[in-house]
Amino acid sequence: MTERKPTGVDFETWIDRQIRTARERGDLDDLPGEGKPLPDMDKPRDELWWARDYVQREGLSTEALLPTPLQLRREVERLPDTVRGLSTEQAVRDTAEELNLRIVHWLRAPSGPRVPIAPVDAESVVRQWRADQAAATETDDAAAAGPTDRARPSEAPLPRRRWWHRLRDRLKPGSSKTPSGR
Repeated sequence: MTERKPTGVDFETWIDRQIRTARERGDLDDLPGEGKPLPDMDKPRDELWWARDYVQREGLSTEALLPTPLQLRREVERLPDTVRGLSTEQAVRDTAEELNLRIVHWLRAPSGPRVPIAPVDAESVVRQWRADQAAATETDDAAAAGPTDRARPSEAPLPRRRWWHRLRDRLKPGSSKTPSGR
């Protein structure tokens, strides 16, 4: 650490003197990047360029930069994948309850953007976990038994259409599937 700036001396003079003495001592010799242009000078900069560079340089997840409600929404979306690796129902319930506690804590004193978020139903998470466990067990049993004519790996079930796609199709003009009373 350097000494304090003496009174009556300009900052510029004081700083120039410190740089000169550091050069004379050799403190500024063989620094990494010496004689090279500054990286990314041709890219446009915004007010958070340093945060983006820090996150990228350190290999961190950008999820930590999100506001709390968006972090919670992501955790709710990822909850089925999170509990899939757990081995007991109690662990699944504990995970869902811990998430619910954080959601309720945020709902009591919301900050950041107003994003609708509700606590998860622990029982439905457990039901889904049981179904996933049963499906995994059946898959393991089927793989152990060998291939059969009924279960062909190339014939994967079609993904379910989202509810709003089905509703949109029903509400299209000229569709024969329009709901009655409209």
